[in-house]
Amino acid sequence: MSEPIRLRGIRKQFSGKTVLHDINLDIAAGSVTVILGPSGSGKSTLLRCINHLEKLDAGTIHVGDALVGYRRKGQHLVELAEHQVALQRQSIGMVFQQFNLFPHRTVLQNVMDAPLRIRKEKRAVVEARALKLLDQVGLAHRVSAWPRELSGGQQQRVAIARALAMEPGVMLFDEPTSALDPELVGEVLQVMKQLAHSGITMVVVTHEIGFAREVADNIVFMDNGAIVESGDARTLLDSPQHPRLREFLASVL
Repeated sequence: MSEPIRLRGIRKQFSGKTVLHDINLDIAAGSVTVILGPSGSGKSTLLRCINHLEKLDAGTIHVGDALVGYRRKGQHLVELAEHQVALQRQSIGMVFQQFNLFPHRTVLQNVMDAPLRIRKEKRAVVEARALKLLDQVGLAHRVSAWPRELSGGQQQRVAIARALAMEPGVMLFDEPTSALDPELVGEVLQVMKQLAHSGITMVVVTHEIGFAREVADNIVFMDNGAIVESGDARTLLDSPQHPRLREFLASVL
């Protein structure tokens, strides 16, 4: 079941420098939102805040009805214990630039690991789901392979299947093709395009403008830690209003 995301007043600092400035954003359940912006604009930090990999200095994030990373105690917010945050993350899948597969486990074992270890599901149920997901990402023929035997694109597709194995309501992608050789980018984007039509909420940090044009419902453009312009994807890509977005698009197209 897909979940909406609601961000209010998000502020984040590193070593006294503010890298996110009062971010407010609503992401509808089942939508695809692409976050664009130059390097250092705060895109990845914002994404990591959504599943509490980065702690907030101010503001709140809700995924569905859940307040991410915190609970209310009177007028204050108290950070959840790590095991409580881990429970919340079960509904928030994330795919990183690096694939982070377990090198000592096969493709199938990598995909099955979290549902078995964290959710204590029955092995037969988990294996059936994992095989279906690996077929979905075009790797049914590599279930017994070791990560070192796969190309970068194949490893990233395994990472996507692994995140989906927890049946999340939200999927976050942090520049998932940036570590790939150019000829391998297409195979990962194709899997993401298929996923975009499945109804799951997706938030994607990427420089792939063609992907954004084809798949995104909404574009969020960030610069210097702030949202400069956001709205309907095709409208923003075809008729950007802010000069900084026009400049950015001219540099990447």
